[in-house]
Parts: sequence; structure tokens; C-alpha cells
Amino acid sequence: MTILSEVAVIGAGVIGAGWVARLVENGVNVSLYDPDPETPRKLGEILANADHAYGRLTLAPRPKKGKVHHAATVAEAVAGKPFIVEAVPERMDLKRRIYAEIEAANTTATIASSTSGILPTDLQAEMAHPGRLIVAHPFNPVYLLPLVEIVGGARTEPGVIAAACAFYERLGMKPLHIRKEIPAFIADRLLEAVWREGLWLINDEICTTEELDDAIRYGFGLRWAQMGLFETYRIAGGEAGMKHFIEQFGPCLAWPWTKLTDVPELTPELVNRIAEQSDAQSGAYPVRALERIRDDNLVAILQALKAQDWGAGRILAEHEKRLFDLGAQTGDPDPDTSRPIRTFTGRVAADWTDYNGHMNEARYLQVFADATDAFLRLIGVDAAYVQAGGSYFTVESHLRHLDEVRAGEPVRVETRVLEGKGKKLRLFHQFRHGDGHLLATGEHMLLHVNLGTRSASEPGSHVAELLGRIAAQHAELPVPEGVGRAVGQPR
Repeated sequence: MTILSEVAVIGAGVIGAGWVARLVENGVNVSLYDPDPETPRKLGEILANADHAYGRLTLAPRPKKGKVHHAATVAEAVAGKPFIVEAVPERMDLKRRIYAEIEAANTTATIASSTSGILPTDLQAEMAHPGRLIVAHPFNPVYLLPLVEIVGGARTEPGVIAAACAFYERLGMKPLHIRKEIPAFIADRLLEAVWREGLWLINDEICTTEELDDAIRYGFGLRWAQMGLFETYRIAGGEAGMKHFIEQFGPCLAWPWTKLTDVPELTPELVNRIAEQSDAQSGAYPVRALERIRDDNLVAILQALKAQDWGAGRILAEHEKRLFDLGAQTGDPDPDTSRPIRTFTGRVAADWTDYNGHMNEARYLQVFADATDAFLRLIGVDAAYVQAGGSYFTVESHLRHLDEVRAGEPVRVETRVLEGKGKKLRLFHQFRHGDGHLLATGEHMLLHVNLGTRSASEPGSHVAELLGRIAAQHAELPVPEGVGRAVGQPR
């Protein structure tokens, strides 16, 4: 399934709004129904946080944002939509009533329930078209965390699951197909175990809510974030591996360490204790501020894991490759190659600036690198081409910094081909403010490389043909000011 352009979402609570944010940020228009009159305000605040997070998450070109239509009824929201996200409260009677309303207006769409534990077979029980229902259980914040648990019911059509998994991958997610139905699926069963033990530790006054959170976020939580449970314990087994770890620590499971077979009674006293400790821990922050702090931390972790090509960072990197290959909103969708080609369009991000509030010099080079990548994709050097063993490597760069630019200001890059024949590619980038004045220039020499031999090689025929055509067109243009300039060279 390619990425869809229209999706319906029923329910705009924390999870439903998170789905709307992920869809909108990936260029999908959303038709939303929620009876809460406060929905536009609440959703607007979450969309603002998602926009802030995505602005820091990736330097890949972001698709043009999808639009949100607030529908007056379920029928209006789902009419004609190929995919429907159900994110209403965890009440079977409510979900079944919503499905009946959906089926009265739409008999062909896939329905994806966001339930965190109800079995899809039970959800399907009263449906006229049960084969199109799946569970697609995400994790908060939906717009950042990539995992989505996919569960089919007894009557779910296999093709629906496969198509849904492909769709979620296009949204930058990691679909985990759970082949056997089980209440609460996989992740929430693990979370429930930790939650139950945490309640006992608070109930028995062993620690406060803050101390318990500290044990997770400064300890095993960091390990889990990038390796999970079993891979972490495999390392704990040392050179002898997992078998040694189980032999050494397995007997501990028989010790009376936990109370996971029981749960404390949630008396008013215990509930108040937890609430008071939580207020002392986090009450200084409004919920939207906490969400933004959480998002900033998650972005940092995801970016760090991407640099290591590991775990959730690998999912982010793969999604960025798709975005770069699409070239979404980076420049002209159908460029006139007889003129300088717009290869980058955007605004200066806040974290691109130094203490003076100006874009720092490293980011100038980064923008030129992104512009080069956009041009390479234009001539056919995309992820598939690189996977097949061909690419261009930069061997020399000359930058001129001509003016300052501040956070939030619009910028663009226009690219000229100075040379494009054989193994050589020489590009000249002009980095301009949105008003047109020149901020910097970058001249870059690249060589085509065979990635198998790591040596210079001739590009593929289709790449050479496209590049040669553009180079010939650009040879007819006036030579731009600054070409060939190096440090210390007289004007």
C-alpha cells in the first residue's frame, strides 16, 4: 500500500490526536470526528507540539502537511475514505456502536482499532464486514514512537494486515504483526507487569513516584530504549552468552522478589499518595510543557540511535531515505532544468543557530550537502541506485559566507551544474534568503564511485544522460559570480 492521501480518524483523545498528528505530518489529509466541543483547541495544541518535534527530528524534506477536516458525524468523517482509525474509549459497547455507524456509511475501508488490549475477534463479533477490521495499537506519543502492534481477528482477511503494515511503514513506523491473539498483546503485558510492581513499591512506601521513575530513566530504561530485554540480558551473560545468563540468574525467578501475582488494593489513601507524589514530582509543568520535554528527549534519543544505525533510529533513517527520495517540498516538483534548479526550500531551525541567534557555519555546509543530495536524486542517484552500488562522493568544497540569517527566516538553494561529464560532477550552490538576497555560495567537486570497489567509476547510463543534458543547458547560462573563488584569492 502506498501512502494514502485521505484517512478518517474517529476519536481525538490522546491517542486519536497523536494519530492525526502523525498522519498530517506525513502529508495525509484527515477527516476527524469527536463530539467534544474542545477538540479543535486540544488538537491544535498537540499538532503544535508535533510540528515542533518533527522540526527537530529530521533534516529530511518534510511533506506538505495534510489538512484536518472536523466532521459533524461519524458518517461524514468516513464517507469515501479507504482507511479509518478508530480511537474511541476502551468500551466494547461504544466501539461496536461506532463500527455500526461506520459500516452504514462505508463498507470497503480498512478499520484499524487503537485498542490497547481488546481482542479483535471480540470487536468483530457484530460487524457485517468483519474481514476489514484489525487492531493497530500505537504508543504515546503516536507521532514520535514508531511501534504499532498489528493484530488480526479470527475473520480478518490476511491481505488487510499486509496492506496495513505497508501503510504504517510509509508513515515511518515499525509494524509488529502479532500472529496470535492475546489480551493486551505484547508491549502492554510487559508494561502491566512493571506497573503492578510499581504500585506495590509505592503502597509499601519503599520509594516515591519520582524515585521509582529515576530507577527506570537512569538505569535499565536506557538499555531497553535501544536493545530491549533479551538482547540486553544476552550481553549480561558475557562471552558465554544467553545460555550462561539464564543458568546464572534463572534461579532468581524462584525467589520472592516480586508481587506480580497480586496487586495492591487501590484504596483512596494509596490513590491520594500517588497523586500527591506525582504532583510534587511534575506539578510545576503544564501537561503541554511536559509533552514537549518528552518529545525533545525522544527526538534526541532517536537521533542518537540513528547515528548508530540501531533500533528505532534505523526505522527513522529508513523513513528519511524515503522522504529524501520523494524530494517532498525541497524544491521545484517539476524543475525547469534550463535554469538554476531549486534544490532546497525551508526555514532556519532554532537549533541551527549559535548564541547570537545566527545560523552557524556548520549548518551552511549541511544545507549545501542537502541541496547536493536533492540534485543527485533529480538525476537518478536515489536509494535504489546507491543500493545497487553506485554513488557520488564529495572530494572538495569551497564555501563563501556572505550574510547572516536568523532562526525562522525562509531560505532556499539554487543549484548550477558547472561540469557533468564522465566521473566528475561540479556543482555551484547559491544559498539565498526568501527575499532573494545571497547568503552564501558553495562550490563542490564530486566523483562517481563504485561502492563495491570504493574507486572512481563511470555513472550508470541513465544518470549520465540526465546529468549531461542538464550540464549542457547550464553551460548556456552566464557564469555566476564567485565561481572558482578560494580563501585569500583576490577579488
